[in-house]
Amino acid sequence: MNAASRPSSMRPSKANMSEHMEAQPRSSRFDGATIVGLASAIGLVVVAIIFGGSASAFFDFPSVLIVIGGTLAVTTICFSFSDVVGTVGVLRSTLVHRDRNAQDAAYTMLELADYSRKHGVLGLQGAGLARFTPEPFLHKGLGLVIEGLPEKEIGEILDEDQAATTARVYRSASVLRKAAEIAPAMGLIGTLIGLVHMLGHLGDPKAIGPAMAVALLTTFYGAVLANMVFNPLASKFERNAADEHLIQHLQALGVLSIARKENPRRLEMLLNSALPPDGKVHFYEQ
Repeated sequence: MNAASRPSSMRPSKANMSEHMEAQPRSSRFDGATIVGLASAIGLVVVAIIFGGSASAFFDFPSVLIVIGGTLAVTTICFSFSDVVGTVGVLRSTLVHRDRNAQDAAYTMLELADYSRKHGVLGLQGAGLARFTPEPFLHKGLGLVIEGLPEKEIGEILDEDQAATTARVYRSASVLRKAAEIAPAMGLIGTLIGLVHMLGHLGDPKAIGPAMAVALLTTFYGAVLANMVFNPLASKFERNAADEHLIQHLQALGVLSIARKENPRRLEMLLNSALPPDGKVHFYEQ
């Protein structure tokens, strides 16, 4: 029944669908692009500092205190403790995540719909519903279908869950965007503090050096944090949120199709209408 265009490793075993369901959740892995990108960017700056002279000259505790501490404090003013702490959780899930893509999610929903059509909605429970626990959105949707809730109510519940998930990630991205705005400003404040100290001790040559270090390094720290850490991570949050939104949308289409007990071929058309052109699925022979 499956089209030959689908890789053999992705084709379900019709004889034992539960085994395929068990294999769906994938193990977590590090996001190499984020980790390598951050490490490379910071590493290039460090290498330039080392080859340019004394690396110790680029560390100044008062500058770190002003920029990092000040950015954290002012960002917390703009949001709340829960928003700032939640950003750490989103960052953790960004760096370590399960390998997923929209096309796999679409095939999974078609396989579930095909199985449900042959064995009934209640058959999903015995075929391995618990295996989808790592996919809370899908697991919840299938559970609502098995419980016999009306399609409209299921759709409303899933819409609310999807909106809450997306809002959480975008709120965390907003925290980082705000921090990226504040970090250079804190660097400027540190620069002004350093200049005031320097001008107040022009008669003492030994005091001019540390004051100038604070003046220059705070601006440097602020620029690095904003443009090499906060803004790139915020962009990654938003990208991942868009990917997760698409996957949950595909899962919602599949769950509602199963609830309506409609032909899975129609679900395939609905899924393809939501997928990008290079990610279309061909579960059934045309």
